[in-house]
Amino acid sequence: MPIEVPKAESLHDLFSLKGKVVVVTGASGPIGIGIEAARGCAEMGADLAITYASRAKGGEDNAKALSEKYGIKCKAYKCQVGDWDNVQAFVADVIKDFGRIDVFIANAGKTADNGILDASVDDWREVINTDLTGTFYCAKAVGHHFRERKTGSLVITASMSGHIANYPQEQTSYNVAKAGCIHLTKSLANEWRDFARVNCISPGYIDTGLSDFVDQKIQDLWKSMIPMGRDAKAKELKGAYVYLASDASSYTTGADIVIDGGYTTR
Repeated sequence: MPIEVPKAESLHDLFSLKGKVVVVTGASGPIGIGIEAARGCAEMGADLAITYASRAKGGEDNAKALSEKYGIKCKAYKCQVGDWDNVQAFVADVIKDFGRIDVFIANAGKTADNGILDASVDDWREVINTDLTGTFYCAKAVGHHFRERKTGSLVITASMSGHIANYPQEQTSYNVAKAGCIHLTKSLANEWRDFARVNCISPGYIDTGLSDFVDQKIQDLWKSMIPMGRDAKAKELKGAYVYLASDASSYTTGADIVIDGGYTTR
């Protein structure tokens, strides 16, 4: 059976996430894509399960702040996305605590700071295991639940780096992992066509603080390569996450929304 057309008619109702349960992995930072995706969903009425890998206080603080500000239920969980058993247990815990999962935003990831010749084999494994295999683990764990319920939306955080090779920094493992996430999205959209939608978002350079260690001259070079001439703020992505989480995107699957200030046009 094909995925049904939503009953809502107004744009306000189509974008509403009231009564939905949304998972966002990698949402423990004070700023960043994960917390902004979670905030956007909370603004639209969703209850939330957010994860942290090592920053327990950050996750707990974010959950408390979202609950208090938006009047929704939000709980933080420790989850290492590169560990299959851990991901399975996390998904089971969320279903037990919230009753179900309607939307899963697979956002947790790890950056790379070298090419393959200057990095170790373990460095490669760590990035691929977190960014690609970890995304697969999340998809597999929640996918069974989506199939049982015959509904669901999986949103993957990919990257413009899955489309291009960044310059001047070398980060081959990250680029390969994110390219894999984009094709995982397209493949799962086809595989899950009867019960769930799968889409991804490919951000460009986002001001999250993670690149503060990079030499200022390199950061200036990055900006010179962006038609809009600046990095994005993470809040500029949350509308796309809400769109893909909500019924407003009911006929959108297998899509990759590139939000890069025009970087990949050049």
